[in-house]
Amino acid sequence: MALFDISMLWSASTPKIRGGVHPEPRKEATAEQPIDTSFPLPPMLYLALQQHVGQPAEPVIKVGDRVLKGQLLAVSQGAISAPVHAPTSGVVVDIMDYPAAHPSALPTPTLLLEPDGEDRWIDLPSEIDPFSLDPEEISLRVGAAGVVGMGGAAFPSKVKLSLGRRTHIQTLLINGGECEPYLTCDDRLMRERAREIVDGILIMLHGLGCQKAIVGIEDNKPEAYVAMRAASAALSGGLVEVAQVPSLYPMGWDKQLIRYLTGKEVPAGGRATDVGVLMHNVGTAYAVQQAIRYRKPLISRIITVSGGAVGAPRNVEAPLGTPLASLLAYCGYQPENASRFVMGGPMMGDALPHPNVPLVKGACGILALTGEEVAASDAKSCIRCSRCVSVCPVGLLPLEMMTRIRAGQLESALGYGLKDCISCGSCSYVCPSEIPLVHYFKYANGELLSRDQANHKADQTKRLAEEKQARIARQKQEAAAAAAARKAAAKKPKITEEAA
Repeated sequence: MALFDISMLWSASTPKIRGGVHPEPRKEATAEQPIDTSFPLPPMLYLALQQHVGQPAEPVIKVGDRVLKGQLLAVSQGAISAPVHAPTSGVVVDIMDYPAAHPSALPTPTLLLEPDGEDRWIDLPSEIDPFSLDPEEISLRVGAAGVVGMGGAAFPSKVKLSLGRRTHIQTLLINGGECEPYLTCDDRLMRERAREIVDGILIMLHGLGCQKAIVGIEDNKPEAYVAMRAASAALSGGLVEVAQVPSLYPMGWDKQLIRYLTGKEVPAGGRATDVGVLMHNVGTAYAVQQAIRYRKPLISRIITVSGGAVGAPRNVEAPLGTPLASLLAYCGYQPENASRFVMGGPMMGDALPHPNVPLVKGACGILALTGEEVAASDAKSCIRCSRCVSVCPVGLLPLEMMTRIRAGQLESALGYGLKDCISCGSCSYVCPSEIPLVHYFKYANGELLSRDQANHKADQTKRLAEEKQARIARQKQEAAAAAAARKAAAKKPKITEEAA
């Protein structure tokens, strides 16, 4: 729950914004270059079977099978999952554990596809009119195409569309903010493929049974704003509004964007659907359009390749499963200058131990940063300046949470809103003592999760033991009852024929 509303600290021109920071954008290296669509196929594609929130996909092919581009390789498992398709034609050479696109880089089940260089598609159905489909069919086809949230969350889009239809959404919000430094893949997508994005938004509106969409674009992307407004005017008939929002991090956070564009406050612990809003990324809208209108599954994405250790930074459209190291090499990677690898943006992205992990659906950037870009000094004592409080977009008290976490009082930190922290890093960014506040919060959440899992396991073990004891007792009772019945039957006098 938000404990401190700092909206009074902002000027009257931005009354709806809470907290936030202005990190150095560092977008100029890639923002003015067209999307590079000429990336060559790598020798091997590493397709993780879990590129989404939920259960991993289950392979439906065998090692040695020849597959075509777009062919289904692994099916969804459970209600929250997403299938995996072949990004090109080739041969499945193995299904094995391979380093995951995760800070741990721990091995995860991965399908290895060796491209044959022919890039041959499966037979795709002809283009259809999406608006002739039943709204439920929209969700089903989005799910079958493996579309997930392309802004980084990677939540299966089918589930969100189905939830939005059940909860009678009034407003579909499309996030075109892209507030993280360095990243420009959404900016370029809006500039170059605005009509496809708007078409995808209209398809989602049809699938939701909703009549209003708002696209929020930060005001530091004027070209994208103009392109999206033109596409909306040409295609949407007034159903899609395109609005500018201040370029303030983390404006791309769903609750912040909802609050700014609709004036609605999502309750602590609640969802956007609780206030009649559903939010998707512009990249997701594009993927939905391709999936529904052309029946193309999600097999590639646009990713920003940047950082001080990259000689020719750019936005590249690459097949899923491409090693991030291959993308870096394609863009002039300078290993002697690299100090840290980050998947995503520098504020909320994941630091990788190495770039030998595959491109996944939710990866919007790979950054090779130099020592100067990640330079950090030793943390000093908190001076109680409260800057962390003023920039928190949730309205929390980071310094109080940190104090209690350092003292091992994790439950007390919960009382100060630990579960509401979005780990945006704004507090760490402005801290003059250079205290890694967000690291404390991530540690505390991880520790609490471990404790919950341990308690759950202990409770489950206790329940199973109690059930076993009850079962043994019941079996003893049944055995005793059976023995008593046999004994009683043995004592009963037999009736002979003579007696009869």
